[in-house]
Amino acid sequence: MPGIRSRIAEFFRFEELGTNFRRELAAGLTTFVTMAYIIAVNPAILKAAGIPEGPSMVATIATAIFGTLLMGLYANRPFAVAPYMGENAFVAFTVVRALGWRWQTALAAVFIAGVLFAALTAARVRQWMVEAVPAGLRYSFAAGIGLFLAFVGLNETGIVTIGVPGAPVRIGDLVSPAALVATLGFMIIAVLLIRRIPGAILIGIVASSILAFACGVARAPGGWIGTPPNPAPIMLKLDLRGALRPDFFGVLLTIFVMALVDTMGTLLGVSARAGLLDETGNLPQIERPMLADALATAFAALAGTTTAGAFVESAAGVSAGGRSGMTAVVVAALFALSLFFAPFVTAIPPQAYGPALVIVGALMIEPVTKINFADYTELIPAFATIALISFSYNIGVGISAGFVLYVIFKIGAGRYREIRPGLWVLSLLSLTFFAFYPYHSAV
Repeated sequence: MPGIRSRIAEFFRFEELGTNFRRELAAGLTTFVTMAYIIAVNPAILKAAGIPEGPSMVATIATAIFGTLLMGLYANRPFAVAPYMGENAFVAFTVVRALGWRWQTALAAVFIAGVLFAALTAARVRQWMVEAVPAGLRYSFAAGIGLFLAFVGLNETGIVTIGVPGAPVRIGDLVSPAALVATLGFMIIAVLLIRRIPGAILIGIVASSILAFACGVARAPGGWIGTPPNPAPIMLKLDLRGALRPDFFGVLLTIFVMALVDTMGTLLGVSARAGLLDETGNLPQIERPMLADALATAFAALAGTTTAGAFVESAAGVSAGGRSGMTAVVVAALFALSLFFAPFVTAIPPQAYGPALVIVGALMIEPVTKINFADYTELIPAFATIALISFSYNIGVGISAGFVLYVIFKIGAGRYREIRPGLWVLSLLSLTFFAFYPYHSAV
C-alpha cells in the first residue's frame, strides 16, 4: 500500500505541486459537490429541446467521467469537465425551440466543434491564440468568473432574485427559511476559512445540506440507489448533413466561438486562482487540458449532450487545495458512483452549494489587482470583460467583448504593434460571434 501511494504521488507530482492525498481527496469531493447539480439541471434544460431526461442524465454523467479522467490522467490538472451551462440553454431554447432546428442537428454542430478543437490543438493553433492573450485580459477572466459564480450562488439561494423592468435584480426574502439556511452556510464556510480549517468549503456544504433537510427547506433524498436509464435513444444520433447546410452556418459558428472562448477563459481563470500560471501568465503544457476538453466536447455530442469543458466550479476544489490531476480523478470516480446514486446526489440543495459558490467568487477576484489600472487600453477591456461575464450571465460574451475592445483601444491609442497576431484572429472570431448571434431569438 505505501508503495502504491508513493507511485501515485510521483505520477501526479504531489511534491512538485505542494499537495498530498488528503488535500486532493477533499478538493475532489468539494468540486463534485459544488457541480453535482449538473446531473439534474442539464437534462432538465435539454428536455426543452426534446432530449429525454433519463438518457440525457446518463450522457451528462458519462461525458463528465470521460472528460474529467482525461483532464486528470493526461493533463494532470485539478479541473473537472462536464457539459457547460449556457451552451445547453442556447441549444435548447434558441437553436431548437426558437430557430426550429432538430436537436440531432445541434449536437452535430457540437461534434464538429469538438473535432475542430482537437485539430487546432494538435496543430498548436489554440495554444498560439492563448499565448496572444494579454496578461490584463487573462486576469480579468479569473475575476469575471469569480463574480459570475458569486452571482449564480446568490441567485440560486434566493438571496438575490429576479426583479422588475428598470430593476432587473433585487434582494430576496432574507427572513425566509431558505435564505436563512444559505446565509448560515455562508457564515460557516467563511469562519472555517478564516480559522484555516482544512475542508472548510466541503464541511459548510454538508452542514448546510443537513440543516436544509432538517428545516424542510429541501426534500431529503427519497432513496439512495437507482438503476441508470438506457442511453440508446440519444447516443450517436448526430445529423451531420443538416449541420453542414449553408443556412445553419450562423448557429455552427456561434457554438464554435462560444465553446472556444469559454474553455479558454475557464482554463486561464481557474489556473490563475490555483497559481498554475507561470511568470509570463501562461499555463505550462496548456495543449494537454485543451485537448482534453476538445475530446470531451466530441464525446459529449456522441453521447447525446452539449458542449463540455473545464467547469468553473473547479475553482471550489482549487480553493480547497487541489493542485494535481488526482483531484480530477476523484471527481470522475464520484460521477461514476452517481450513475447508481443519482437520487441522493441530486438532492443536494442550492442552499448548500450556493454559499460555496459565493465564497469561491470572493477567492477568485484577487487577480484583478494585477491589472494595470494606469493604462486605460488595458483597464477598460479588462473591466468590460469582468462586467459582461457577470451581467450578461454568459462567460463567452464577456471574453469575446474583451478581445474586440482590446484591439480597438490599442488601435485608437496608436499602439497597434502591441497586438499579437493570435489576438487579431481572436478579435475577428469574436466579431463574427456578435454578428451571427441570434439575439432576437435567444431567451
